[in-house]
Amino acid sequence: MAAKLETVTLPVTGMTCAACQTHVERALRETPGVDQATVNLMTHNARIVFDPGIAAPQALIEAVREAGYDASLPSPDAAAARPEQDADASRSLRLRAIGAMTAGILIMLLSMPLGMGAHPGLFDRALMAIAPWLYRIPARPLQFAMLAITAAGMFWAGRAIYRRAWIAARHRSSNMNTLVALGTGAAFFYSAVATLAPGYFLSHGIKPDVYYDSVLLILGFLLLGNWLDERAKHRTLDALEAFAKLQPTSARVLREGIETVVPIELIAAGDTIAVRPGERIPVDGIILGGSSTVDESLITGESVPVPRAPGDRLIGGSVNYEGALEYRATTIGAGSVLGQMLRLMEEAQSSKAPMQQLADRVSSVFVPVVLILAVLTFVLWIALGQGAGHAFAVAIAVLVIACPCAMGLAVPAALTVSIGRGAQLGVLFKGGESLERLARIDTVVFDKTGTLTLGKPEIVSAHPAPGISEAELLQLAASVEQRSEHPLAHAVVTRAALVGATLLPAEDVSAIPGKGLRGIVQGHAVIAGNLAMMEAHAIHPADVSSEPGTTVLHVASDGRYLGVLAARDTLRPGAADAIARLRSLGLAAVMLTGDSPQAAASIAQAVGIDQVVAGVLPDAKLAEIRRLQSTGRRVAMVGDGINDAAALAQADAGLAIGTGTDLAREAGDAILLRGEPQQIVDAILLARQTLRVMRQNLGWALGYNILGIPIAAGALYPLTGMLLSPAVAAAAMALSSVSVLSNSLRLRSFRPQ
Repeated sequence: MAAKLETVTLPVTGMTCAACQTHVERALRETPGVDQATVNLMTHNARIVFDPGIAAPQALIEAVREAGYDASLPSPDAAAARPEQDADASRSLRLRAIGAMTAGILIMLLSMPLGMGAHPGLFDRALMAIAPWLYRIPARPLQFAMLAITAAGMFWAGRAIYRRAWIAARHRSSNMNTLVALGTGAAFFYSAVATLAPGYFLSHGIKPDVYYDSVLLILGFLLLGNWLDERAKHRTLDALEAFAKLQPTSARVLREGIETVVPIELIAAGDTIAVRPGERIPVDGIILGGSSTVDESLITGESVPVPRAPGDRLIGGSVNYEGALEYRATTIGAGSVLGQMLRLMEEAQSSKAPMQQLADRVSSVFVPVVLILAVLTFVLWIALGQGAGHAFAVAIAVLVIACPCAMGLAVPAALTVSIGRGAQLGVLFKGGESLERLARIDTVVFDKTGTLTLGKPEIVSAHPAPGISEAELLQLAASVEQRSEHPLAHAVVTRAALVGATLLPAEDVSAIPGKGLRGIVQGHAVIAGNLAMMEAHAIHPADVSSEPGTTVLHVASDGRYLGVLAARDTLRPGAADAIARLRSLGLAAVMLTGDSPQAAASIAQAVGIDQVVAGVLPDAKLAEIRRLQSTGRRVAMVGDGINDAAALAQADAGLAIGTGTDLAREAGDAILLRGEPQQIVDAILLARQTLRVMRQNLGWALGYNILGIPIAAGALYPLTGMLLSPAVAAAAMALSSVSVLSNSLRLRSFRPQ
């Protein structure tokens, strides 16, 4: 018997680049009992699937710590404190960035008198006019002042960087902090020796240059980049945080007729809750009294407020408009619609897109390769006779211009923003792989009932067999259908109630997929279903011509044919427009339904679908998806997520019409919360745009390093005489990851065309 696996998401601290992510992921995957481990640099968490009989959560935390980082068990208190902690960390980053850059500029000013030649330049003359006293200070005091300021700045602004680099070294790994620490540390050591023992350099024919300003400016630009990164990352998670804030912290509960305000955590299923106009619905439930309109836009993406009356469902987090309501709480916490949405979004944002694999492979070897390139650059410049000081500055530029951060953020940043934007539009993607597959599809296969139609058919006519009344026909049909959740069953039961038919108890009721139902009603074997159901029981229905677009339900008892009911479903608003939009995108549309060819043809003609496969059972739907795929088609299947689960799973991308009650059980790669056909097109367009942004980000991240490192190494020097100073290289490095995040944030403004 296979062990039951569990999933936990651990907050991880100390990660700063793609190399950090790779190290944590490797450490977790090598832990005994771990089945899967995915680490997200954007959200700073690790999602782990593990066998609790082998690996306890504490063992997972220890594995992260042994890799040189820290982790903790998730807790509501920690999650609540996270925004304040993030704000404090952001303020600290900004302060240290400003401090380091200010100190770096001060060092530059202090160093100008030391580098002034016989003929002062423009800047020297300007500074002499502003601060003539600076040029009267002896050289040695200026040098010692620069040494002291730089040492203090490194300790205050850069201590976190050096600490992380040291931890990584202790664990025999490397990351971006390693590059920065080595670059700034080497520059400071070189400058300190040049200051304290200039004779040593002069005796070896080396000019005792100092790079104090580069040290502080490198740290300043890095910290500035980190601060901008954190701000941008926070903006990418705005959608998730907005959903998390939808649930109120308290609710008005009616107990023994007395209204009491209680914390949301104390609400139990079955409690009666009162909601006043303008208040937010605290938890899911069913209305007991009152009527109103409710704004569900932040949850379902539906911009128009929907009317709600007794018996209707309420979704926690939506806003009540003008009427006072009383309702019974049904699901709370993680089981609520909002709770499930949050969990699905968090899981999706923690997932990896296949495109991330390239970045992961590069990141795993990036830092060691850069270290080797920096050493080779130093040796090459020495060999070319350019001098140790010159070679040293170029090697430092190589170290600090390299940026593994941009590669680590290229795909997750776009994925995170896209998943949040999709949720705002009422589309829940289940992960990066799902989104990437959807972007590449060329054929969309639709189920008919509940997808192109509303899934709320009505009985429009009844044709009882001779000797049978309409009431008798409806009574037996509704009695066996009353336990079914199929839309057609609801239509039969509703029509029976309208004619006053009394429902009889039914026993041994079973559903025959794609055909109908059978059961025992007062000792009689009753079957209700399509023509295939009748033929399977050797029953030959009367030849009754049905109206175009209707679905027929044949009824028989003890082998005797009783008659047929005809039902008509309503076409979903916007279905025809959605098919037209799909065609304009170059996508083929196919209808796949278990309904009769006549009913299917009528709907297909109304929406503009040419390819129709009708009268198929669930296994035949699966076979048709496979047939399309065998011809080279990349297929998306749109269905109700339950009856079409196998076809949705087989398709390259599955889009399930959300029931709004149990999202986690929906099959497929994405859930359409409103179930509108237009959402299918919106989901495909968003997926395509996200894929483009991912490619742009990866192209920029790889291209930046492929071009930036050689330029920093002096590739353009023979042609232009240009070399990058270490400070300029650090600025470029800081801006590279910011540019990737900024490009990803464009997806926040995605508008379906």
